[in-house]
Formats: sequence, C-alpha cells, structure tokens
Amino acid sequence: MAETTAQAEPGERADIVIAGAGYVGLTTAVAIKSAAPHLEIVLVDAAPEGVWEKDARASAIAAAAVRMLSRLGVWDEVKDEAQPITEMIVTDSRTGDAVRPVFLTFGGEAKPGEPFANMLANTVLNGALRKRAGELGIAVRQGVAVSGIEQGMAAVTVRLAGGGSIGARLLIACDGVKSKIRDMAGIRTLHWDYGQSGIVATVAHERPHEGRAEEHFLPSGPFAILPLKGNRSSLVWTETTREAERLIAADDLVFELELEQRFGHKLGALTVEGPRRAFPLGLTLARDFVKPRVALAGDAAHGIHPIAGQGLNLGFKDAAALAETVVEAERRGLDIGALDVLETYQRWRRFDTLQMGVTTDVLNRLFSNDVGLLRAVRSFGLSLVDRAPPLKDFFIGQAAGMGRGPSPRLLQGEAI
Repeated sequence: MAETTAQAEPGERADIVIAGAGYVGLTTAVAIKSAAPHLEIVLVDAAPEGVWEKDARASAIAAAAVRMLSRLGVWDEVKDEAQPITEMIVTDSRTGDAVRPVFLTFGGEAKPGEPFANMLANTVLNGALRKRAGELGIAVRQGVAVSGIEQGMAAVTVRLAGGGSIGARLLIACDGVKSKIRDMAGIRTLHWDYGQSGIVATVAHERPHEGRAEEHFLPSGPFAILPLKGNRSSLVWTETTREAERLIAADDLVFELELEQRFGHKLGALTVEGPRRAFPLGLTLARDFVKPRVALAGDAAHGIHPIAGQGLNLGFKDAAALAETVVEAERRGLDIGALDVLETYQRWRRFDTLQMGVTTDVLNRLFSNDVGLLRAVRSFGLSLVDRAPPLKDFFIGQAAGMGRGPSPRLLQGEAI
C-alpha cells in the first residue's frame, strides 16, 4: 500500500489533489485513476496515521454504489464481510408502546438477486479502498492538512500545514461537513441545527436478524436497526441533543435498559459492543459545489439527516459524477479545473442533493414529534405507500441509489 506521512516538497506538482481520505475521497481518486492512469493524483488527509482503523461504525452501501465498487475492483475484496439487507420495515409509535404496528415493508432487492443495500464495517471498506489506491499508485499522505489555497488562472496552489505546497490543475475537497477548503474557496453554506444527535452503537443479540432492517419513528426521532454479519446490528438512534448526552454519559446498565425499551425483545438479550458515540445532526448545503480549480464532494458539499440513510450514498454519487466529468474532459483535451468543465458536475449533482436535503428535512420534521393529527396523517400515508406497488418500487429505487435522471456510468456498473 503506497501510504506515507511525509510532507510534500516545496514546488511539487500534480494533476489533482484530493483532500480527505474517507470513502468519497478514496473512491473519487480510484475512479479517476482507473480510467485515466496518466493523471497524477495526490491524496492528503489531516487525520493522524491509523485513525481510520479505529472507526467502529458501519454503513449501508446502496446497490448503485456496490455496482461502482465492483467496477473499480473493490467489492470483491469486501463482499464476504458485507451483510445484505433482505427486508426493511417501518413503524410509527411512541417509545413506551408495547406493540408497534408495521405500516410499511420493503423487499430487499433492487432487482432479482441484487440487494438494495449491504451493511459493511467502515474499516473494511476504507481498507479495501486504500489497498486499491496503492495498487494504482495513489499515495495517501496521513497527517497532512491543507493550510491554504491560491486559485490561479491555470493552476491552484495547495499549501500544506508544516510546510510545502502542491501545484495542481484541480483541488477536490472531501474534507467533511466542516470543510476548511470550502471556506478557503469562499463558498457559503445554508445550515441549520436540528437540536438532535445521532447515537451510533453496535449491539449483539441472541437471535438472528435474518437480514431485516427496521426503522422505528419515535417522537424524539428515528431509531434504526441495521443488520450486520452474525447476530449483530448497527444502531442509528436519534434523540434530542440533551438526552443523547445523558445517554452517552450513563453507565452500561442504564444505557442498555433505555436501549431495550426502544429495541424490544424480538431478538433476545442485547449486549452493547464497543464504544457508543453521538454526533450532532443538522442540514448543511453548499451554495456552490464548484469554484475555479476547486470542486466539493461528499459531506463537504452536503450534510443531511440520516433518516433516509442516504448521506454516504449521495457522496458516492458525487464521486461517480465528478470522476466521469474529469475523465471525459481530459479525453477531450479540456482543462479539468476550468469552471465551465466543473459546472457540468455541479449541474449533475446539485439538484439531486437539494432534493434529498429537503426530503430528509421534511421527513424529520414530520416524524420527530408526538402531535396526534400528524401521527394520523403520516400513518395513513405509510399505509397508502404499502398498498401501492409503484410507490414502493419508487422508494426501493431511491434506497438503492437509483434516482431519477441520468446516472453516472459507474453507478450502472459500466466503465467511464
């Protein structure tokens, strides 16, 4: 694996610099390099060496993203560790309700033999992407932060903390929802805080989950149970920020009692595995995805509520669209960092992202309450969807990452 913590030498040159070695940054690098091997890509990440190996979370990888990862030679490395989601159920109830009626059920296939999503440990996929990057000759430089940028007519100069700089034709920011590069490029955001936090934990249980995912809409927010390999599940548990802080600080017995009240007894006794953490929830949308020589992707461009489980998969769509835009421009002899080229990527992704951001915002406001009239309306709506096959097919397609409009070739399993 070509990975080093060394700083760049002053005056270093590259075609593309990517800041952020999470899923989106790594996938973008691998996608571009696979299709255009002659392009020199430097990937820098501010996090110290080994931090990514301590990530205890898991993520739902939509079918479209699986197609892309298969095309890039990554999925075969991880598929034995992935847990297909074979079914999903949705309920709407109060925390203390003894019975939670199922209002909506989804079969778990985007098409026959293809699960609409797979659950996978973050460290497994990150490691496989890093391995593939190394095979393609992409160095991942850990502990190297971007301290400043200078956007010129023909290049962007990326200044690195600790000294050194890299001149590049394009800088891709994949440095998270609090992106410093976004600020350096002068890109403003639309943001509001939900006053909620998402508690993330892994639990072991006595009985098998049979690949079934569950989302329980509770007054404080959605409580999602997502199947992992073996008798284990990943939780995304939404609470008010104050209540989440209390639960994270509570001892194991209190936490597990509160968990059991929401999780139920259908899978037997529960045991929390590993750390539990809470993350503040809000909506962040960049007003622009591109500036001359700079493009945003993943959480740097958009941070949405996890209620629909689509945040990561929006990032994978960004990676596929940006890679296709860059590679096609390079083949046509165009300047890959020019604003008119990058605006192709922006037009491709901005509306879809805005639509998903608004959808998750409305869903969260509609379901995260205990107002009687709203409870009746949403229960009726869920039941209606459950009885309408075309609507169910539409929602399955959305969950599988196959939205309306033209899709990047990688998400269809095709080469760029």
